[in-house]
Amino acid sequence: MRPDKQKFIDEVWDDERIESFLAKTPMGDEQNRDYSTLLNAYRSMRPADFERFIERFTATGRDLNASSNNGQTLLALIAEHRHGAEFREILTRHGASG
Repeated sequence: MRPDKQKFIDEVWDDERIESFLAKTPMGDEQNRDYSTLLNAYRSMRPADFERFIERFTATGRDLNASSNNGQTLLALIAEHRHGAEFREILTRHGASG
């Protein structure tokens, strides 16, 4: 971890905070809002919180198979991430593919 980044343990992820991720604007040059939202949630949340987020994300009709500017889905991006197994399971359980 970078020395200027503070590590938080036992962060509170209440419903309001999780739902706030649905309104985030795309990161950087990313053009697909749904992909950017998924990536931001993946990078920010623990698996249990991510699952709660995915439930809300899909309930609002958002696209779990949204792709990045490079045509890659979040599921494909995290396929080889060492700590991504729980996140991949959550995504596939909720209908993600690719």
